[in-house]
Amino acid sequence: MATITADIEALMEKIAGEIVLALSCDPKNPPIHVDDKQAAIALGIKASTLSVWRSTGRYNLPYIKVGRMVRYRVSDLAEFMARRTVGHTGEIA
Repeated sequence: MATITADIEALMEKIAGEIVLALSCDPKNPPIHVDDKQAAIALGIKASTLSVWRSTGRYNLPYIKVGRMVRYRVSDLAEFMARRTVGHTGEIA
């Protein structure tokens, strides 16, 4: 169990770095939060898809909402992607 957790944490760190690069951010000073458009780019989906996920609760992807402002933590995006990384059909990391 500890190995799986360590593997996921290592994968999360790698994915977080890839997100920062995909968003053309400074890797030495990465953002903590990104807006919904940036989060959609990082996930390779449309911002409207994130909106649907938020309203339906389809995926447990945490977000921060203050008024109309929606932000996602880069660490939450990385964890979301890491937990959905598969090696072959039927296997979830």
